[in-house]
Amino acid sequence: MSAGGDRAPDDAEPLPVDALLDDRQTSILVCCGSGGVGKTTTAAALAVRAAERGRRVVVLTIDPARRLAQSLGLAELDNTPRRVEGVGAEAGGSLDAMMLDMKRTFDDVVEAHASPERARAIFENPFYEVMSSSFSGTSEYMAMEKLGQLRARASAPGGDGSEPWDLVVVDTPPSRSALDFLDAPRRLSSFLDGRLIRVLLAPARAGGRAYARVVSGAVSSVTGAMARILGAQFLDDLQAFVAGLDAVFGGFRERAETTYAMLSGPGTAFLVVATPDEDALREAAYFVQRLSAERMPLAGLVLNRVQTTSLPRLSAERSWAAVVHLEDRAEDDEEDGTAPEALARGEHALTAGLLRLHAARMLRLEREQELAARFSRDHPEVPVVQVPARPRDVHDLAGLRAVGEDLGRAR
Repeated sequence: MSAGGDRAPDDAEPLPVDALLDDRQTSILVCCGSGGVGKTTTAAALAVRAAERGRRVVVLTIDPARRLAQSLGLAELDNTPRRVEGVGAEAGGSLDAMMLDMKRTFDDVVEAHASPERARAIFENPFYEVMSSSFSGTSEYMAMEKLGQLRARASAPGGDGSEPWDLVVVDTPPSRSALDFLDAPRRLSSFLDGRLIRVLLAPARAGGRAYARVVSGAVSSVTGAMARILGAQFLDDLQAFVAGLDAVFGGFRERAETTYAMLSGPGTAFLVVATPDEDALREAAYFVQRLSAERMPLAGLVLNRVQTTSLPRLSAERSWAAVVHLEDRAEDDEEDGTAPEALARGEHALTAGLLRLHAARMLRLEREQELAARFSRDHPEVPVVQVPARPRDVHDLAGLRAVGEDLGRAR
């Protein structure tokens, strides 16, 4: 079993991260995992390393935290890609970074797929503000839309004949909902095809006086009941809003389905990020199973913040035995026979303290490696790379480069 933090456990196939980043066929890299496992840092480190190996990279974070901007040396991130200076230029690469702005992306979709008059009417409708900023599932829809936009731009040559990006790195939200964007096409189709939406769209699709002839008595009774409960003006606003978005959402559904197909294609790789503790690895197993069920291309597991030691042969048992030996010596030297107090006053106090710390670290390391090995036995098809724990948080490009070097050590 490895005592270091840069190799996979003995049961696991090592994950060749550099080979993945160098593969020009890989155009989308999705990092997913539960919260608090260092997923945003991992995504940023992968993006920096890929850029400095000659890739033209854009990293998109859907996590509302601001850590990515800070670590990349940017004052802020928004819906527009921002160049990270000093990364990749020597190798012919580049790095841009951005954070998903759900409402701005929604606005862009409306403006791109509706006439100016219809777009203005949608923006002015009171329902738009609610749906574009807080409606359940909108963030997943917009994440799918933004990813599709970025990939479309990456596949369209620029004015100088080059592509703006050849790799999109996606940092997903810190929870199981990170994979909800995979359901976006299905959930959107269900929403648009729902009975209520069909009822609300009936007046616009029938048109003017024809509405009275087309809409059945059942539909009329439904809308009448809704008008009595919600108010006629409320119902009119809602019908106008749904009718205005009908064409826009129809196009989005097609694009979302195209993006979903792209995510399951050979140009995409998913990386699950976890820490070596039971809860995080349980979540990692969920992601692995879900990706397998969706037939998404899983590249492997990044096991982050793994304990390491420079004294792998000094086990916890030997450390504690040495502490006991020092205590026995102190007891022999002290007439009162109180070993702990004697040791605290003796010349071996520092040595005993360091041995205790080392023993505790070795116990934790052994437990972590046991959990990692168990995960690999349960999921032998998943390659693994381990990233050592650091004494402090990563908050700058130098730290991201160091994480990238650890990620690239597996062969």
